[in-house]
Amino acid sequence: MGKSILVTGSAGFIGYHVAKRLTLEGHEVFGIDNLNNYYDPDLKQARLNDIGVRHLLSARWGQVVQSSKYPGFSFMRADLTDRATTCNLFAKRHFHSVVHLSAQAGVLHSLEDPWSYIDSNILGSLNVLEGCRSTNVRHLVFASSSSVYGLSEKRPSFSVLDNTDKPASLYGATKKSLEVMAYAYSNLYNLPATGLRLFTVYGPWGRPDMAIFRFVDSILKGVPIHVFNHGIMARDFTYIDDVVESVCRVINHPARQDRSGIPYRLYNVGRSEPVSLATLVQEIEKALGKEALMEFLPFQNGDTTYTCADVSDFVSEYGYRPKVSIPEGVALFVDWYRNYYGI
Repeated sequence: MGKSILVTGSAGFIGYHVAKRLTLEGHEVFGIDNLNNYYDPDLKQARLNDIGVRHLLSARWGQVVQSSKYPGFSFMRADLTDRATTCNLFAKRHFHSVVHLSAQAGVLHSLEDPWSYIDSNILGSLNVLEGCRSTNVRHLVFASSSSVYGLSEKRPSFSVLDNTDKPASLYGATKKSLEVMAYAYSNLYNLPATGLRLFTVYGPWGRPDMAIFRFVDSILKGVPIHVFNHGIMARDFTYIDDVVESVCRVINHPARQDRSGIPYRLYNVGRSEPVSLATLVQEIEKALGKEALMEFLPFQNGDTTYTCADVSDFVSEYGYRPKVSIPEGVALFVDWYRNYYGI
């Protein structure tokens, strides 16, 4: 029997994919998103169109819209920072589980608009935690980020046991804040919570501010791509389907108690195979059949030069390791991009 599951940020990149997968698995999924203009709201609406929820950009706030394609999916445009709306939603729906993916994303944007990160990632998350506590939600799964590792110089891979007290950006600091807030609620109210530190997620329906999306867009338009730190960078890229599979495996198995008896766990989700910026550009050029024009620039404040996930504990607990390689994933993204933009 399917569960009643709230997916926050369900018009976003990861939220859309997770909401659709859970709906297809037979769960009763309720999505919420504010459809803000951090990037093109039409892309967010297009994701919802694919799940059968149309015209949300013109719908009134707080209106619940049922999917025309999937009876198990419904959606409400609302902001989690609105305490009354969030409280009423939890009280009315009594969700079995919550997948909290809503967040103000973007490391570099946090230098320009720090207030939006505090509002969304801390205040909005607090309202979700309060909703879970007050309605006895059975399991909270939330998205953290590899950004919490910040200025770590650990090699070759980052472990969830590593110290994460040196964030390189406010975005990373707010994600670390969510982790410790969730831990506090697990401790105080016995709320089972599992946090997933996601490593540079990409794929179809992705965010336009992410590197692979920006590079593909620029190369096709004949515009130079910006290569920061003169290309001396490596990232652990994770394909969206691998992230969705990880979330779906976790949602059905609430966090086991730790050594202190607290039902809280953190896991990394990544391929554990850092890809250099040069290799990434080569794979994109290969998939596009077109060479990139490159503009080499200095290191960006708030950025990091290396990420790599140690996923051994996740593999041991859930029997899954991300599978899609960069050549496969880039080719799939390019196919989607060409279809979506009619190129």
